[in-house]
Amino acid sequence: MKNINIEEHGLIKNNLPIHVAVIMDGNGRWATQRKKPIVDGHTQGIASVREMVESCGSLGIKFLTLYTFSEENWQRPPAEIKAILTLLEKHLEKELPELNRNNVAVQFIGRLSKFPPSIKQRMDKALTSTSHNTGLQLTLALSYSGRAEIIDAIHKITGPTKRITENSFRNYLYAPKLPDPDLLIRTSGEQRVSNFFLYQLAYTEIYTTPILWPDFKTPALIEALQWYQQRNRRFGRR
Repeated sequence: MKNINIEEHGLIKNNLPIHVAVIMDGNGRWATQRKKPIVDGHTQGIASVREMVESCGSLGIKFLTLYTFSEENWQRPPAEIKAILTLLEKHLEKELPELNRNNVAVQFIGRLSKFPPSIKQRMDKALTSTSHNTGLQLTLALSYSGRAEIIDAIHKITGPTKRITENSFRNYLYAPKLPDPDLLIRTSGEQRVSNFFLYQLAYTEIYTTPILWPDFKTPALIEALQWYQQRNRRFGRR
């Protein structure tokens, strides 16, 4: 686990975000710029995932959600999808010992039934193996779509006369106990939320950076947190 000195970076411990969400964008562009196969970008992106998990754990951030694979990503070329699934299956197994050493609990959200049984089995193993951990809660959004989550939540609601409020609706989302993100980080310079956490981002601070995800390391995370701590979060109040 990294050991990051919060004060050294000018951060205020009690003003850190509770929940950081990340749209990890730019793996393909990273590979293309270097004239490498797309899979190399995804492979390099895994190193950034590992560093982000370690850094957030060291900083004491309680929740980290990574937009890992969207529902729309199934439309990518079959060879790229196969490569992504191969990497996912491999690293769900490979990273388990390190996650447990770092006291990280893992959960998965999205339309998980779309994944092949071998990957689903590794998800279940990771969920069970890390369920006792009490440190960082790492959520991987896989085959995830913000609109699909809302539709799936509505399908769970039964009873024609049931009255739905904001609080009761939340109970039907994929991870109802996961707090809304305080900070959303979007890499690669894009200025959109890409169908991610459409319900949960109502008052989230959105930070964008031109850095491509494979190049996003701890110093870039620190910059995002410094920016966040300069924000005046009013939640609609004056």
